[in-house]
Amino acid sequence: MKKTAGIHHITAIVGHPQENIDFYAGILGLRLVKKTVNFDDPGTYHLYFGDDGGKPGTIITFFPWAGAAQGKIGGGQVGVTTFAIPVGTLSYWENRLTKFAVNYEKTSRFGETYLQFKDFHGLQLELVERAEGQSNNWNFGDVTPEIAIKGFGGAVLYSTDPASTIETLQETMGLEKVSEEAGLVRFQAYGDIGNIIDVKQSTVAPGQMGVGTVHHIAWRAKDDADHIDWQDHVYNKGYGVTEIKNRNYFNAVYFREYGDILFEIATDTPGFAHDESYETMGRTLKLPPQYENARDQLMNTLIPIEVKELD
Repeated sequence: MKKTAGIHHITAIVGHPQENIDFYAGILGLRLVKKTVNFDDPGTYHLYFGDDGGKPGTIITFFPWAGAAQGKIGGGQVGVTTFAIPVGTLSYWENRLTKFAVNYEKTSRFGETYLQFKDFHGLQLELVERAEGQSNNWNFGDVTPEIAIKGFGGAVLYSTDPASTIETLQETMGLEKVSEEAGLVRFQAYGDIGNIIDVKQSTVAPGQMGVGTVHHIAWRAKDDADHIDWQDHVYNKGYGVTEIKNRNYFNAVYFREYGDILFEIATDTPGFAHDESYETMGRTLKLPPQYENARDQLMNTLIPIEVKELD
């Protein structure tokens, strides 16, 4: 049976790109590991944030559309994106969110304590302490490796057909059901980061794509050979799966499960340092080869952005 290690990345739609950078780099302390464009809409940035090396399971990516309509979080979406922080750092993050006037609530589920809050554009996020996962060796502002976000803790899925979504997670993606509590079912992948998925058991009315919503969740494949196996596996499970798409930093296939959530399967390889060094990742605009001859035009179209320390 095929089994994914967990989340590869999560991609969301947000508003102004500078506000996006200020929140995820300036406040949350993540590294901007890649500044590129949307392959299907090159006049829009595609920004990737993660740990120091941009490892799978740590990457949250954004299509920032300044002035776009606000979306509605609902069924067929990732409802909440969870980040994992080192054990013993919850109070630091409470203080940091307060410092930047980010309102939060402290909640608990499955024996864990969460800080829940929204980014500047309404995306629902949370922090949870986890012992698993490598440390993030990125220093930015007051965020040091000892307290830095490690990567994804997981996600909470909102489905228009929870039974079907649960079946997909178990029978197609190979996650294991580990618990039920207060209207949620918890699943776990075998990886040590981005491996915990909670599904709301009650049907959620369909959401509306727009600013502040997740576009898709991507799952990990080891390499190109494993990826081809995944494509065949998904097809044989009865889903309409796309052809393999070269996204420069990984290959991707997409399918929509029957609870309306868009799933991607992405390769761990080649990663984000193949067209930039580890030291220089995220500093310059990297374009897919087909858009390189339009660089000057795109540079005049794209909103100027910079990574700034806010501390």
